[in-house]
Amino acid sequence: MKTSSFLATTAALLAVLALAPASWAAPKKHSGTITTTVDLSAYDPAGEAELWLPYPVSDRDQKITDVTVKGNFAASAVYADATFSTPMLYARWSKGATSRKLTFTFKAERSEVIRRDFPAVEGAWNRADFAQYLAATSLGPLDGEVGKLAKTITAGKTTVLEKAKAIYDWTCENTYRDPKTRGCGAGDVCALLKQPGGKCADIHSVFIALARAAGVPAREAFGIRMGKKETEDVSTWQHCWAEFYLPGYGWVPVDPADVRKAMLVENLKLQDAKTKEYRTYFWGAIDAYRVKLSAGRDLTLNPPQPGGPVNYLMYPFARVGDKIIDSLDPATFKYSIIYTAR
Repeated sequence: MKTSSFLATTAALLAVLALAPASWAAPKKHSGTITTTVDLSAYDPAGEAELWLPYPVSDRDQKITDVTVKGNFAASAVYADATFSTPMLYARWSKGATSRKLTFTFKAERSEVIRRDFPAVEGAWNRADFAQYLAATSLGPLDGEVGKLAKTITAGKTTVLEKAKAIYDWTCENTYRDPKTRGCGAGDVCALLKQPGGKCADIHSVFIALARAAGVPAREAFGIRMGKKETEDVSTWQHCWAEFYLPGYGWVPVDPADVRKAMLVENLKLQDAKTKEYRTYFWGAIDAYRVKLSAGRDLTLNPPQPGGPVNYLMYPFARVGDKIIDSLDPATFKYSIIYTAR
């Protein structure tokens, strides 16, 4: 791993661990401005260039304001995909453009989310209403070894809440953070059951596949962490978490990946008291230092991208001519994402 990449990753880890549940000192809200700057000028000007960026929107947990888009593109608009209604900022540069630049800025105010006041009795629900969140994905099958494991983990559990908690506990205990994983991981569940190390997209893909296989509606939320200092480069601070649906209550956040991240950085064991505190906190809660950017797997972007489905939209996605640019390498892509506390 390159030294600069290691330091950036370590900084991101430490920023999260500053929120250690042991202190219960995390603020109820956190805000700041996030600026994404993209420059595709270094690529062959003979080809048309297209860019898609995740486009955050306000919901009950976050407020997005002061959005600006600047650049020398030929066309730009905000669209959404047809399956998940995930918003995305799209820009296009015509053939022959020797300069291709775009700056996307927004202010985010995020609330800490705590949802654990569960009802004593689960409400009635119709599986058909949640078919999208009970379905397999290209990298997350529900049959075979996944289905067998889900059945084993949830044996004797009769409610959605009991099944979700059993799968959360299993995920915390049987996966691990692998800092060598590129980006946030691909989330290949079958491979992960054999070698259960990865980052947030890997660990939460396992949770979601097992939950869906057990009949628990589940989904990812893809985002990026906000900094704690006045200005921080968060170009590699992408993070995702999971949610499951509790009938009669709503969507409940969980983040076993942050449990395993804390264990790695603080050199904790499963039996340590601090590990228990992290597990308790991230069951039904997430901190305020994150912004949700998008949702959905196996995406067809809008306008459609060349090639196959996009695994998830958490990083800038671009093509120049017939070439898809590596989203996980900001330095060569080239893009930066900067957080400022204002």
